[in-house]
Amino acid sequence: MTWPAIAATDTLRVLSWPGYADADLVKVFEARTGAKVEVTYIDLDDALWQRVNQNEARDFDVFAVNTAELQRYIQKGLVAPINRTAIPNISRQLPRFRQVEAIAGLVHQGQVYGVPYTYSEMGLIYDRQQIKEPPSSLQALWDPRYRGKVLLYNGSSHNFTLAAQSLGLNDPFQIRPAQWAPTVERLIALRRNALGFYTQPEESITLFQHKRAALMLANYGSQQVQLLKAAGVDVAYAIPKEGALAWLDTWAITRQTKNAALAHAWINYLLEPAPSQALVTRQGLANTVSESPYLRAKDRILWLEPVEDSLRRHQLWERIYSGDRASRVLAP
Repeated sequence: MTWPAIAATDTLRVLSWPGYADADLVKVFEARTGAKVEVTYIDLDDALWQRVNQNEARDFDVFAVNTAELQRYIQKGLVAPINRTAIPNISRQLPRFRQVEAIAGLVHQGQVYGVPYTYSEMGLIYDRQQIKEPPSSLQALWDPRYRGKVLLYNGSSHNFTLAAQSLGLNDPFQIRPAQWAPTVERLIALRRNALGFYTQPEESITLFQHKRAALMLANYGSQQVQLLKAAGVDVAYAIPKEGALAWLDTWAITRQTKNAALAHAWINYLLEPAPSQALVTRQGLANTVSESPYLRAKDRILWLEPVEDSLRRHQLWERIYSGDRASRVLAP
């Protein structure tokens, strides 16, 4: 690739999840381009939205966001279309990630706004000393035998989708008016089973190990399996028969970027073999240039999609998380 002309004072401002922009990878990019990279880390979708939305994204050039969340950045005009010709390493990606029209949330009015980078399914991690048979269904999270032993992810949108999926709703990403009450009740019941909540993978490992969790909804999937095994915890991993929700993180470029060429170069660099393989070996995540070593052919995954009302989900989840009853959660 021909690297863009970079001034000595150029800085790329990156907003990233932990593990996506490791220091050694950043140094290689800086050495190639002559630019400086400033990385800011976030730990929740809601926190990401707040950081990008404030000052209309003027504080960052490029950021990592999942496809289910990307649409609201597009709708508010916070992101710029991707110039795919400036990212030749897209040709390295597996066909299903190059076919962007088939991935919900990436394309708007004929323009592409994100480049797939990494993904993980949200399977079930269980302690093999406490649970002898692999849990086959999402219903295990609500099983009264595991009350006070279930670790959950503290994410509003994902949790509503999970509850809707467990209820068998046709489209768990689009909750209809009559479906809000049973979905809220379902989440309140899940809250009663909870041992605790986590946001980051490392936090989940500490909680699982020291509080002796029996079961965990693994928002980071195989990444958490790898971390738990490295910590010496006897765990196994199961994909529920209903299918595991799966997030697909992309790199997006802010409309207010000060250096679009450098932002495109950053995305292109991360699709090279070394950075892509680092996701697998260091983070336990899958990349978009090679097949995942963590999924079997029969496993079913459901890519996250944009939801009907992310703000409402966030507001209702905050009430559920605080322990409110259904009547108070749904109160105007």
